[in-house]
Amino acid sequence: MKKKYSYIGIAFIILLFGIYTVPKVVDRFKADTTLEYLKTIEKQKRKVPEFEFINQEGKIITNKSYEGKVYVVEFFFSTCPSICPIMNQKMVTIQDAFFGNPNFGIASISITPEIDTPEILKEYAQVNRITHRNWHLLTGKSDDMVYALAKQGFQLYAGKGEDEHGGFEHSGYFALVDKNGFIRSRKDENGNTIIYYNALEDNGFPDQIKELKEDIKILLNE
Repeated sequence: MKKKYSYIGIAFIILLFGIYTVPKVVDRFKADTTLEYLKTIEKQKRKVPEFEFINQEGKIITNKSYEGKVYVVEFFFSTCPSICPIMNQKMVTIQDAFFGNPNFGIASISITPEIDTPEILKEYAQVNRITHRNWHLLTGKSDDMVYALAKQGFQLYAGKGEDEHGGFEHSGYFALVDKNGFIRSRKDENGNTIIYYNALEDNGFPDQIKELKEDIKILLNE
């Protein structure tokens, strides 16, 4: 009987030890996982090249306008009948998530500058609830300049396209840029680098807006 009580006592001590230590182990695991996750927001060697555009208010916007800010870049055009409306609906949710944050911005660069004048872009902003002070709808002097920035600067496609897409085509991805002007990326669960964030639900793959918002928060705290 005495031996039985000693087993019960040992079991009780083990139970108390488990109750005390398991939460600490779980918290430590969470902390380690978070630290590992933070390492996945990688800095690419590619820095956004210098650019100069005019925004919807007629003001000159350059790289320096985004210095010290985390910002998202997309290529679009105001008359796009296909993916642009979907992309900008998603971008509005990002705007709303960081509304009022002076260290966050968005650059929506038109691939049809001959059509998208500052006046057209201002009307587009009003219709599409674009209200963040650092969300600039940008237009340039020529489409060739914009295509070069898209393809060489971001390695995202932009150019002439099919009539069903409004005569032009561009990528359905968003690029994330840190406070120092470097394009940033994350890794998926298999360790593969995801350079850009898919804004569209395509072929059964969900968009990556949730992941993009998570990574914006991380970069804002760097």
